[in-house]
Amino acid sequence: MRGTVLIVEDCEHSATPLEIALAQLTDLRVLTVSAAAEALKLLANEDCRIAAVVTDLNLPKMDGFELIEKIRRFERYAALPIVVVSGDGDPGTRERVLRLGANAYYPKPYSPADVRKALEDLIYAP
Repeated sequence: MRGTVLIVEDCEHSATPLEIALAQLTDLRVLTVSAAAEALKLLANEDCRIAAVVTDLNLPKMDGFELIEKIRRFERYAALPIVVVSGDGDPGTRERVLRLGANAYYPKPYSPADVRKALEDLIYAP
């Protein structure tokens, strides 16, 4: 197994379609957490093999922008694929998340199949 795709989403209604779409990824399991702090604990665990992160931006206590910044501080996750899915309506959001180190941004409503395809390209690329 290649590892885990970590979904960080506090809304079950939004997480479920992603879980279903990402379950089709080969050799990866999908794990969903509802807060950025939970995600960071998993990422800090040396035994946890995170292959990619899919995160919302509007999360409780710590938003997705801060989560991306903190993930990029982990040396071992410098190249970790990060995909953002968000209902943030600010026109500058895409540029901001990409500047922080995300690999892709999908505004809500989005296609979970498109997110899966982006992850396939990022994870399985030679």
